[in-house]
Amino acid sequence: MANSLSARKRARQSERNRRRNASQRSHVRTSIKTVLRAIENGDKSAAEAAYKAAVPAIDHSVSKGIMPKNKAARHKSRLNKHIRAM
Repeated sequence: MANSLSARKRARQSERNRRRNASQRSHVRTSIKTVLRAIENGDKSAAEAAYKAAVPAIDHSVSKGIMPKNKAARHKSRLNKHIRAM
């Protein structure tokens, strides 16, 4: 347990940031899964629409430091590759 006042404040901030980051990470994963479901169903227009919605979410997570930029690029590239192969 944190003893000093500044350590207690830091613990509060860490918990708040952890919750915010978890929420953002969940949002990104959900948007990726939406694209994958559309691809599995064979609905190209829905997959493209979901992809267009997922890309800003992925990019936002990179700018906030939740996801490394290479991981984001890998996700976007693979999703786009699957859509083009339909």
